[in-house]
Amino acid sequence: MRAVIAGPLPDIAARFSRLLAERWPHEALVIFTKECTGRPRKVAGSDDIVSRVTIDELAALKQSLALGGIADEVRAFGNGPRRLWAIRDSSDTLLVVVPSRAGLGNVELDEVAALFGIVATSIQQQVAQASPDYLAESRAASSERARTITELTEVHEATLSAILGTLRSHDLDDRRARITASETASAALIALRTAGATERALSEEAVTTAFARLQGELRPILRHSDVEVDYVEPPADGRPLPGEIAHAARAMVRAIVLTFGGQPVLTRLRIAWDCDGSNVLIEVRDQGPGSVDRNALTRQLSGRLQTLNGRLEIESIPSWGSRVTLAIPLDPPISRPADHLLSALNPRELEVLRHLAAGMRNKVIATELGVAESTVKFHVASVLRKLDVKSRGEAGALAARAGVV
Repeated sequence: MRAVIAGPLPDIAARFSRLLAERWPHEALVIFTKECTGRPRKVAGSDDIVSRVTIDELAALKQSLALGGIADEVRAFGNGPRRLWAIRDSSDTLLVVVPSRAGLGNVELDEVAALFGIVATSIQQQVAQASPDYLAESRAASSERARTITELTEVHEATLSAILGTLRSHDLDDRRARITASETASAALIALRTAGATERALSEEAVTTAFARLQGELRPILRHSDVEVDYVEPPADGRPLPGEIAHAARAMVRAIVLTFGGQPVLTRLRIAWDCDGSNVLIEVRDQGPGSVDRNALTRQLSGRLQTLNGRLEIESIPSWGSRVTLAIPLDPPISRPADHLLSALNPRELEVLRHLAAGMRNKVIATELGVAESTVKFHVASVLRKLDVKSRGEAGALAARAGVV
């Protein structure tokens, strides 16, 4: 289990599948969690199954189970009826396993559920403590999924509209066939226009919905305090927030509120969200002693803010109070030419690349990272291969152009 939960989050399904495979042979495994706005599906196993599983199917399966529920049943899944083991953890994360024939003997699904509970908890914790790398990957995935949905909808909508235009033509006879075909195509067009609603709901949130969720998340934090909280809601017509931005914004506000709550005296909080069309604007201010640790709060928020290109201002006036303002862009930055290559590097390789860009030799890099020189040589070779360059100098130049410092 340590190996399952310790690795990168996008690959957690593959690692969990390997753990289960010996005792519970299976063809495919899917983890479905709304915690991960960028990639709500974590999959492993047969591509013929997992590539056909839709968000709507998973959402319907999850809703059919109570929290903590377990099912062993045959149902439509991945473009066909299949025997499934389904577990909805108390964290509201879903596990679906498609057992192989060898795995259809007596199975204690309670054991699988216990193991999955650890995995689901790990996912929650990793998302709550999201690293910049995770946020960047999540944001890229959300943008790509939204773009793909839009393109597919436009293409198929144009196709079906053309079919309708043809079938409605007065040049065609056989009136009954024309009416029947028109009704069929109309129904397909309506279905297509509503297709992907669950996908879009995962990839973005209305700004008012995101703010309402924030109030729900703060309620248990402030329940036992005497703080009076004023919530200033964002405009109802504000731009929707990408899912990972909504999640990160709520997490940062929670961190700010907890920091304010650590002061000796706190009587009142004002939490306001706004949207200027390009950014979500957040302000949290208090009536307190103005003793907030600005450096500690900056360090706590800097990882998410840097990844999302956000801006932070903190003001504290003794005996008057403190104010924190955040501005987070709603649109991702324009990608640079080398970004797609850098995305293939793991965190350690990026560290090595930064040192290469600074002109450091292997021995110096090894000292900086606290590893053996042979380990650095291994990482350098991997970096050169993934960046498709032949020398350290080329790698350093590419890193400089991409803004890696």
